[in-house]
Amino acid sequence: MIVTRFAPSPNGPLHLGHAYAATVAHDLARGRGGSFRLRIEDIDGARSRSELVDEFLADMRWLGLDWDGEVAFQSARLESYAAAGERLKAMGLLYPCRCTRAEIAEAATATGPDGPVYPGTCRGRNVDPDGAAWRLDVAAAVALAGVLEWTDELAGTQCAAPEIFGDVVLLRKDLPASYHLAVTLDDAADGISLVTRGSDLFAASHIHRLLQALLDLPVPVWHHHGLLVEADGRKLAKRRGSPTLADRRQSGEDGKALTEALRAHRFPAGISLAEGLHSEPWHTY
Repeated sequence: MIVTRFAPSPNGPLHLGHAYAATVAHDLARGRGGSFRLRIEDIDGARSRSELVDEFLADMRWLGLDWDGEVAFQSARLESYAAAGERLKAMGLLYPCRCTRAEIAEAATATGPDGPVYPGTCRGRNVDPDGAAWRLDVAAAVALAGVLEWTDELAGTQCAAPEIFGDVVLLRKDLPASYHLAVTLDDAADGISLVTRGSDLFAASHIHRLLQALLDLPVPVWHHHGLLVEADGRKLAKRRGSPTLADRRQSGEDGKALTEALRAHRFPAGISLAEGLHSEPWHTY
């Protein structure tokens, strides 16, 4: 049975881009007789605001998007992140790093999906692990895992190329885990068989496929959909004050009508869909 999920972070209100992403995940599951899960990714330190969780649930109900089972919370899974980190350390695949972002930017000779590619400064050095971040030795990990493939429903079969990220941080010094590690473990724990997310995260699947191989996790199929963008081509973002779903809901707007408009690709003035990897309709519900 297909299982999808919507996994927002409570570091700001939901906006129309989130509504679109949630609708894609919901409709793909419902259209195939599957299950749709809701997860709150709430381990982003002081940025996570617990009071937003109830707002998120109200927004989802207002949109007419029902989920299956209990809402999952990352904050309840810290032990699993730590255990995975210890397992990778025991495999000799993690090393401590104390480099600052400024030092990395100055020393980097390449740019990857997350910005300047870490040049491996601390790899092989005797670094005090207390309070350090822990990076994945990607070259060693790839040598151990071998050639890997993953499949996107829209872009087809991909040969995993995690080296484009360099040695990514998996255990952050300020948070329990990085996005890459937490989301990979969470999707496995939740039984997600179809990972739906925006095309801006397409490259992240290269790293996630590697982690699945290293940690003996099931491999889902991915579905990277297009993004809603503003007139200048930038995706909708909380930090730029994109209109929130809560504001729309509280103003009396019809949430279910909004969802139907998103399904039909009818967007408010100044907002359009950057198709990205595909041009076929995604909705089957």
